[in-house]
Amino acid sequence: MSKKLFSALMALVMMMSMTVFASADEPMLISAQDSSDGQIVILHTNDVHCGYLAYDKVATLAKDADLLVDAGDAIQGDVIGTLSTGEYIVDIMNYLGYDLAIPGNHEFDYGMDRFLELAQEKAEYPYISANFKSLSTGKSYFDAYKVFEVEGKKVAFVGISTPETFTKSTPTYFQDEKGNYIYSFCEGNNGQDLYDAVQAAIDAAEAEGADYIIGLAHLGIDDESKPWTSKEVIANTTGLDILIDGHSHSTVSETVGDKNSNAVILQQTGTKLANVGKITIKADGTVVCENVDLANVEADPEATAYLAGITEKFDALQSQIVAKSDVDLTIFGADGKRAVRNSETNLGDLCADAYRAMLGADIAFVNGGGVRANIAAGDITYGDIIKVHPFGNEACLVEVTGQQIKDALELGASACPGENGGFLQVSGLTYTINATIPSSVVKDDKDMFVKVDGAYRVSDIMVDGKPLDVNKTYTLASHNYMLKSQGDGYAMFGTDNVKIIKDCVMIDNQVLINYIVDKLGGVVGQEYAAPAGRITVKKPTFEDVTASHWAISYVEYVAEKGLFNGTSTTTFTPDANTTRAQLMTVLARHAGADTTGDALAKGMAWAVEKGISDGTNGTGSITREQLATMLYRYAGSPAATADLSSYTDAGSVSVWAKDAMNWAVEKGIITGMTENTLVPGGYATRAQVATMMQRFCTL
Repeated sequence: MSKKLFSALMALVMMMSMTVFASADEPMLISAQDSSDGQIVILHTNDVHCGYLAYDKVATLAKDADLLVDAGDAIQGDVIGTLSTGEYIVDIMNYLGYDLAIPGNHEFDYGMDRFLELAQEKAEYPYISANFKSLSTGKSYFDAYKVFEVEGKKVAFVGISTPETFTKSTPTYFQDEKGNYIYSFCEGNNGQDLYDAVQAAIDAAEAEGADYIIGLAHLGIDDESKPWTSKEVIANTTGLDILIDGHSHSTVSETVGDKNSNAVILQQTGTKLANVGKITIKADGTVVCENVDLANVEADPEATAYLAGITEKFDALQSQIVAKSDVDLTIFGADGKRAVRNSETNLGDLCADAYRAMLGADIAFVNGGGVRANIAAGDITYGDIIKVHPFGNEACLVEVTGQQIKDALELGASACPGENGGFLQVSGLTYTINATIPSSVVKDDKDMFVKVDGAYRVSDIMVDGKPLDVNKTYTLASHNYMLKSQGDGYAMFGTDNVKIIKDCVMIDNQVLINYIVDKLGGVVGQEYAAPAGRITVKKPTFEDVTASHWAISYVEYVAEKGLFNGTSTTTFTPDANTTRAQLMTVLARHAGADTTGDALAKGMAWAVEKGISDGTNGTGSITREQLATMLYRYAGSPAATADLSSYTDAGSVSVWAKDAMNWAVEKGIITGMTENTLVPGGYATRAQVATMMQRFCTL
């Protein structure tokens, strides 16, 4: 591991989400103070998303820091960004004296030309990225890394941008006029191109004599199905000492092993400046990592005054009242959690209706990730509308086939019940999502839709009360991000695949304002008090049994039948081992026995009474052959003639369990494991028990 900050790493002090405690009456605030003792202090921010009012507290911390860096997604996300197309945030970062930044996916949301203008002409700090490259030259568009000399040491930062930028910004910004990609984020070869680009930058920084090498990344930790997470980059490279991350809005402070099993510090601070990351490299090489809660930091008064001046520049426009609402319009569900990215909301309905009405379409789509904020009942200001639609996308009307509509709905539903920014809020149609069917959507290495290779999760698609005709042509209203730029991976659209009728006629927030004012008479009424019932979602019973889990339908079955409860109201823990008492209780419930109260005790007592078990070791994990035996006894010990010899481990079945295993195999209750094995002595997981019970119950 480089320089070996990390001969001392085993003595690493990790202080996750550090809070400075004080009494409720007298909160303790951090103020600037001299701490120059030969140590290196690095402050880092990520995913600020225009949450600029806390920058005056960053200014306080920055007075004692050697370096101030940002890990992307600073200039977009609220009114200040939309009205200035990012410039006011760059001005603030210049004022604070940022030393370095990387482009997150949302740095590109105002277009490539605008971002390059901000990065090259407006910003007084450099942007770096090892993997944002020109396809024509193969070279990084920015420097891949930058080295600073601090306290006699060379500190190198390697910039890493997420390949998800293609679909998490606007794909056409990275294409020529013919739709060919002219930029790359090293997204190919299942992550290897990205790892190679990062490794090359690490090696170059090391050759330049860097004492410490820090990844400054916008990758995130959320989607483990993709090879582009920060943890995957760490695991497939060597030489990083620290990786400062962004993109997933996580608050993280931990260590991750690299390609050579060296420990790499992984840091991320959340979003909207709830925290600021602070990394202190002490003179002896030990490292202290903190996520400093800005609630406990005193604001710098000069910075506060500066921010007030920025606010004045756009406050008059954003506070202008344009309409009113009789109801709360929300992106949340009844449980208080964000719902617009996995289910219908009343604000999603309103936004989709606005597109359909203002463009005169049969159908309208609005991606859930483009509906960003609630509107409270009462007066609606221009700022409220911009917060809902902060991206400045432009409304378009196209002709598409019913098949394209069906494929788009399927892509939008592919992550349900999980969140997906491309989840579709709709107008002009209704449909059902069966989230218990595994998604069979196929995407390419840029996360773009290719095809549906299996059963569709979406069904009962009705357009104006009639079944969708996949061969019919419909008019579809949405915005250029989806219909021209294939944003969120909607490759079934795009200029080569649709007939454009109206091209970029109005920006998104103006569509919403005009709909409320011109079509609704300036008032959002009670018709929007609740979601209209356009989307029906059949979700798994338990949050941790997602659509990708092989046993989801079996778990759903036993849960719906009341045979097998979860480990909590929201979790099933499918891969945990099942205890003997749990199986006895499941069988007791199937038999209609009373298991209220102490269910496990009653289940065991019932099983002993029926001769299914002797009741010993109820807390012990049950093996597959024990499971088969209990089921066999419960079924009345019927005769069976199955031949187990085709299984490679048939000889390991215990003598006492052979009749039961013969029966279970004959009835299809047990079908074997990988490599044609029965694994009779292996512990049965909760998912396996659910599977065998479903098969038993449906004999």
